[in-house]
Amino acid sequence: MSPDSRLRLSPSSVNDYNNCPQLYKYRSIDRLPQPPSLDAERGTLVHTVLHDLFESIPSNRTPETAIDLLPSRWRAQVDAKPELAQMVTNEKEWLDRASSLLTTYFSLEQPASFEATHREMHLEDDLEENVYLHGYVDRLDIAPTGEVRIVDYKTGKAPRPGWEDKALFQLRVYALLYWKRSGVLPQLLQLIYLGDGKLVKSNPTMADLESAKKILRQTARDIFISIEKDYWPPKPSRLCDWCFFKTICPAHVS
Repeated sequence: MSPDSRLRLSPSSVNDYNNCPQLYKYRSIDRLPQPPSLDAERGTLVHTVLHDLFESIPSNRTPETAIDLLPSRWRAQVDAKPELAQMVTNEKEWLDRASSLLTTYFSLEQPASFEATHREMHLEDDLEENVYLHGYVDRLDIAPTGEVRIVDYKTGKAPRPGWEDKALFQLRVYALLYWKRSGVLPQLLQLIYLGDGKLVKSNPTMADLESAKKILRQTARDIFISIEKDYWPPKPSRLCDWCFFKTICPAHVS
């Protein structure tokens, strides 16, 4: 089977399908364009600064350095997407909010105390012959003694109690991909929520990885059925209020 004919899965596309097959169709099958999301663009800006922070020597990995990086990284982001200049009407307020998120980061980690082994690491593998699985890890740290930590930054707030497992699915997929690549089971998965300064941590087991693989395979089977039948049932929920495609979705258009 040629690479182009395989089903491409990532943690985000799996979540799209399981949250709403119609949303998955719009994004992954029809590939309809979407305007930039300010929340997503703020996340990109903060991720870029945290990525670039580790280019500095440890003693320079300070809140001041991170905040000093913001204007130039924001200009580069606007150069890549000029429409952002019109969307952000108050640049000072925009950068102040990003500065606040970065300040929160330093209350949760001390980046001068360790090295980030990999940043924006691309992991990939064939889940099955006709299913390609991949994802980008914000940060993967390997300790001198060999232990592996997978870290993901979130600019929103931590999930409510009881919803942590759903949030950790993304990192368990990354752990599965890393294990398949290296034979090493990551010791720690860590979600860093800059919106409220909380951490969600997990020490993954092989059972967790097998459970993630089971969900991935079941989702792939469901997507193949949807493609065969051209059946993409919408799943109305509170998420609809933030969905760009609400105006064309059959669940909301009579």
